[in-house]
Amino acid sequence: MSTTAEKTFVVIVGGGVAGLALGNFLLRSGIGCIILEKDSCEYVEHRQRAGALDGRGVRMLREWGLEEVFGDFSAGPTDSAGFPLLIDGEPRLWDAADDDSEGIFCPQQILVRNLIKVFLRDGGDLRFEAADISLEDLGDRPTVRHLDATGSAKVIDCELIAGCDGDRGISRPSIPADILTRYAHEHGYAWLAVLADVPADPLAVMAVHSRGFAAQITRGPNASRFYLQCPLTDTLDQWPDERIWSELGARFGRPVAATGPITDRQLVPLRSVVYSPMSYGRLYLLGDAAHIVSPMSAKGMSLALHDAEVFARAVIHQVEKDDSSLLDSYSETCLRHIWNAQTSAVWITETMHNSGDASYEGEFRKQLARVELERMIESPTAANRLFE
Repeated sequence: MSTTAEKTFVVIVGGGVAGLALGNFLLRSGIGCIILEKDSCEYVEHRQRAGALDGRGVRMLREWGLEEVFGDFSAGPTDSAGFPLLIDGEPRLWDAADDDSEGIFCPQQILVRNLIKVFLRDGGDLRFEAADISLEDLGDRPTVRHLDATGSAKVIDCELIAGCDGDRGISRPSIPADILTRYAHEHGYAWLAVLADVPADPLAVMAVHSRGFAAQITRGPNASRFYLQCPLTDTLDQWPDERIWSELGARFGRPVAATGPITDRQLVPLRSVVYSPMSYGRLYLLGDAAHIVSPMSAKGMSLALHDAEVFARAVIHQVEKDDSSLLDSYSETCLRHIWNAQTSAVWITETMHNSGDASYEGEFRKQLARVELERMIESPTAANRLFE
């Protein structure tokens, strides 16, 4: 039994920050698009990931008329009074103030939830629980096949495909392996990332300690993410609740001000990855499908938004001018920005981690990192490297 193909200009695979932002950009520009998301709406709206947007990302969403997506829980400027930084338990103030002062804390699930709301309200086509997605004929007239939430087979003909489905999605593997080059750096340690029902006051605090790096970052009015540097060989069984709170207190140099139920914990190896090129035929990779940045930099959502806008502008140029030049240069444009961000991300990651626990990189690297740490605290120019 044949299936009649639908038609749209862009199929967006993945309903995370990159895919939803792109969908809203295109919808506001009168360009047809369909977003396919493999998970349920409930899962996507409650998925806990990043929690910060830099000033560039904030300004971008405002320029597109999407400031409402920050929601009631965008918790103010990320650097309104500097970050408390504890060095071996001694408080310092890391004043990262620069032209990025518009950056905000905005938990990813809040941003995603509001992007979904606006997209659907404005008439967007967003399909959750899209299974068995496959991408065909990428070099000419792309076709996207999938099963909808009822199990019915669907076929969509399109001009372009935006792969926004993350590091484990199907978009990147749809590109022949000999086309892509993978660049990766493993930092050699992990974070134990803990989500707890504890408000953060201040909104962010970081600690450098001989036992390892630690942090508490807001994830909304009544939740925080806590981070503890640990060996790659650690397991979750080695980190019961009591040990987590005790270790946080030791690295902060004082007991955690408030404790509460731990609702999620995971071990996250710190790594930085870039795939090049970010396009193949009529398939374009955005966000985590093309690059992963160290979470220490808090740049993941901002990089995804940058990709989405570069691609949206290129599509608009194609439609309005019948000119593919911006699409042709999409990968080069994005990669230039991404490598600049990776430079800053690796620098801040190594500075904050190597200056504490010397067991990973040795005492010599610790002393070098301590010098960098002092420069970062005392010099606005050094701190500004984070926001290039």
